[in-house]
Amino acid sequence: MGTTSIPRTSFLQPAAVPGRDELHPDYSNCFALCCTAFGFSRSADFALDKPAGTPCPNLAADFSCGIHDRLRPRGFRGCTVFDCFGAGQAVSQGLFDGVSWRDKPDGRSAMFAAFKIMRQLHEMLWYLAEAEERAFDPETGTAVQELRLAIGSAAKGPLPGLLALDSGTLHQRVRQVLVEVSEEVRAAYFAAGDELDERLQPAADLAGVNLRTLRLCGADLRGACLIAADLRGTDLTAVDLLGADLRDARLEGADLSRALYLTQPQLNSARGNSETRLPGGFEIPANWHGDQDRGETWTA
Repeated sequence: MGTTSIPRTSFLQPAAVPGRDELHPDYSNCFALCCTAFGFSRSADFALDKPAGTPCPNLAADFSCGIHDRLRPRGFRGCTVFDCFGAGQAVSQGLFDGVSWRDKPDGRSAMFAAFKIMRQLHEMLWYLAEAEERAFDPETGTAVQELRLAIGSAAKGPLPGLLALDSGTLHQRVRQVLVEVSEEVRAAYFAAGDELDERLQPAADLAGVNLRTLRLCGADLRGACLIAADLRGTDLTAVDLLGADLRDARLEGADLSRALYLTQPQLNSARGNSETRLPGGFEIPANWHGDQDRGETWTA
């Protein structure tokens, strides 16, 4: 067998990835942009229809959520798993100098548009921070760093430049370097002749599948459907989870401390417990404590 993962004998949480301090939401400095700019349709995640650009009916005058402590039982599970990667405060306090869309209604369209773009940029920066930290090849690391600096500069404004940004092209460039770093990291967990189960492929449909008996370290599960998959007690070291759907995935006792490209929204949508090992800088979702009524950390 090839090299496996970091031994599970040490339960110290890894250090947080550098460069992510400003990529966590700060709802005290945001004008509830996630509750206004985006729309949603009535579904298992949302109890009603809400057009984009309109305030959620649960939004209070002070930009707080009126059902903040009971979102899940009231049918707003989707709110508890959302994360803006710090885009809300960056737009509210940075680009708009702390003036809300209520105080300046004629600027609301621009603010909402900027928020949608900013969230994309901040999510890219989230991934790139990890890619820079974990890249082996110096040239790849330099390419990641240059891309981070370019996106970080664009995110600072000015507003017209942000609104005119070609985020689609940026997204393709980011995806390319993320895949390159992923290949480098995952290759370190294999020796000659090592093979993974053929089901473990990018974009694989593994909904509800029991994966507990499979070797997973180094697997590329980018974009895979892992809805309700059983990953209890598994070691996910160097597993590429970029864009993987982890809704209701069973992560109790799993080791995600060195998984690749994990995000807080993915964890918020999954099922886990205090035995689940997380990367540094991540929070244990409130619903993992068995209290399905709590969601205060994850909503505006």
